[in-house]
Amino acid sequence: MNGLRRNTANGRPPHEGGFSLVEVSIAMVVLMIVILGIFVAFTFAVNFNAGNNSRAQALAVLQQEVELIRAAKFTMNRTDANLDGGVKPTRIVTSADGNRFRVDVVIDDDVTVSGVQTDLNSKMKDITVSVTLDRPTPGWQTSVPSGVLLRRSMSN
Repeated sequence: MNGLRRNTANGRPPHEGGFSLVEVSIAMVVLMIVILGIFVAFTFAVNFNAGNNSRAQALAVLQQEVELIRAAKFTMNRTDANLDGGVKPTRIVTSADGNRFRVDVVIDDDVTVSGVQTDLNSKMKDITVSVTLDRPTPGWQTSVPSGVLLRRSMSN
């Protein structure tokens, strides 16, 4: 014996214990798989949150448009021009962070007849407002436009 104490389990001196190259390689592969999974989860979360942000902005634009229509006069003596029947030209609204939304408004003056009717003597209007992203990005939010159907009746 050369004076070194031997470990009885594997026959090596005690100061030579540790991991083998195979064990380190396997641990690195497992670590890479875990890191890749975390990266994919973070990427999904960022995209999903961006979609939710776009949807919330679209709903805010929709609410603003609906409030403008609700505030318009529709009486026997006066009807505001923005309540005239027909398909209104598409407008582009830009949010504070630069997202652009298409606002489409359709006003049907005769709800009993199919199609969009224009009748200046109408006492009831179906107003459809829809808001979509102008330049949709890939993701779930492209297939979910925001829209509302209002019914306005003439007041005194």
